[in-house]
Amino acid sequence: MSEDFSRREWLALMSIAGGGALLGPGHPGLVRVLAQPTGTSLPVLPLASTSEVHVPPRGASFQQFSFDFPEPSIEFGGFRFGFRIFSRENVYGLDQASIRGETTEDGLQLHCERLVWAGGQESAPGRLTARFRLKDAAIEWEVSAEMEQPVKSVTTIIRGVPRGKISVTGGAPFDPGDDELLYGYPFGAGDLFGGNTAQGISTPFISVVPASGPVLSLSSLDARVRAKRFYLQPGEQGYRVEAIFEAEAWRDATLVSVPTWRLSRAETVERATELHYDHLARVHQIPAWETRPDVPAWLRSTRLVLTLHGMHYTGFVFNDFTQMLQILRWTAERIPGNEVLVFLPAWDGRYYWDYPGYDVAPRLGGEAAFQRLVREGHDLGFRFMPMFGANAANRRHPVYRKVSAGTTQRLDGGAIALDWVDWDNDRHQEGWLAYMNLGVPAWRDWLSGRIANAIDRFGVDGYFLDISGGWINNPTADMHEGLCTLVSELRRRYPETLACGEFHYDALLACLPLFHVYSRPASRFARFFSHLSHPSPGRGSSGVHESGFGAFDPTTLSLRDGTIPTLSVVDDTFVKHRDLMEAVIRAASGR
Repeated sequence: MSEDFSRREWLALMSIAGGGALLGPGHPGLVRVLAQPTGTSLPVLPLASTSEVHVPPRGASFQQFSFDFPEPSIEFGGFRFGFRIFSRENVYGLDQASIRGETTEDGLQLHCERLVWAGGQESAPGRLTARFRLKDAAIEWEVSAEMEQPVKSVTTIIRGVPRGKISVTGGAPFDPGDDELLYGYPFGAGDLFGGNTAQGISTPFISVVPASGPVLSLSSLDARVRAKRFYLQPGEQGYRVEAIFEAEAWRDATLVSVPTWRLSRAETVERATELHYDHLARVHQIPAWETRPDVPAWLRSTRLVLTLHGMHYTGFVFNDFTQMLQILRWTAERIPGNEVLVFLPAWDGRYYWDYPGYDVAPRLGGEAAFQRLVREGHDLGFRFMPMFGANAANRRHPVYRKVSAGTTQRLDGGAIALDWVDWDNDRHQEGWLAYMNLGVPAWRDWLSGRIANAIDRFGVDGYFLDISGGWINNPTADMHEGLCTLVSELRRRYPETLACGEFHYDALLACLPLFHVYSRPASRFARFFSHLSHPSPGRGSSGVHESGFGAFDPTTLSLRDGTIPTLSVVDDTFVKHRDLMEAVIRAASGR
């Protein structure tokens, strides 16, 4: 390191920045750093996992090491950066004595030729290189990590992020107090549900809104769907942040290149979110709603989604096909049928139990009654969309043996069950459902064939994919690519048929134009309607869904931009609450 720029001055530079204020390219301190000759050595700070955070935690927390794990770090732009590498059997840090940090023309480079484990008590071969640069008043960096065994994930540790309110994927900022926070992309980064797992987010993007100064945002600029996690651990003055990239489980790579991370600032959360979604639109090639080629013309004039519930898991029938047709005739007297999409959950039998057969349920009237429903409904102008499960199969169903190759595992080999529902109310979640991967041809071909059968035989106008946003880093195949392949193949065969999903992560916006679960930023690209569990008029039954009863409130009728009003019909809705149905229809007609 040059004699005229000491380690003490470097530490002072960080304090000048104000505890994590992002230094723009014109900041005099950073200009001085970048003015150093290329190749100037930089100091390595001997930090540990417990440095600058509350020990013990003062709020809600996640599992932690019970000792000091070394996290040697280097400073850039007012922040300190360290790293961890994970194999599938242990966690490794950087050997401080093997780290070289030096300036480059537009930033700095860190290189390490040796790793440590057992909290620094042991060492192992391996290397890590990180390249930092300033770009548009933001810090961007890429990391490559190599070991003798497959690399599971790589974490960047960031210190100096100020305390403040937190905005997740552009949502309203909230104050977490002293709680630790953990977010995972997509679908909780495949962690499903549990007390120590990540809260799922639809895009890898979070923001910190300090009491004063610009909004600070951390995002991944990855152009592919791969697991990311954000962990925020509070200290007295700032957060210790982990930005975690998990490599594809199906690659078994000993050399992993981490896509670009970006730490940026903006005046508002709204502006930061807009810039992030501009990036998503470019890298995932997401068309704007107005120009989407996968939107049937009739969907653009749809004013109402009519959810006609079929059969509950227990076999309880809400509406059979004859009753559904009666409801449609009544509805057509109050709103043109060509302005209504009819959503049909549990048309195929016991909800979820009869997955993945997808045959018309005899107890609802059988094929003849279903054909009549669709035929006469079409004569009235209605469009029909039955429900399919994108990744659920009953292990006890006779078909399961044909598709069992698609059963999903985590990257460490742990089997995954779709076991987060108490279907029969014995106050215990059932585990008879397998979680399936559309990346596996056996499962994708089966589901595609059942959807095609419904289109060919009955003339339905769309298909709904439940748990569409579910994603697991599966060792067998890429779940995202599998889902998009299914949709694209069906679109080639049936270009006017609508593909719809339950919920999304960012890249799915390029694949599907309609979803259940609303996202304000995503309304640039897609449309939404209320979830199948949306309370029905009257007592607020959720129909086939497992959530029971909720409060029906006609003032919540999808009034947000990009949403379609939704009317759910259960067993007593048409019998007892036609006045409320009419109110919903009037509101939808006036939209």
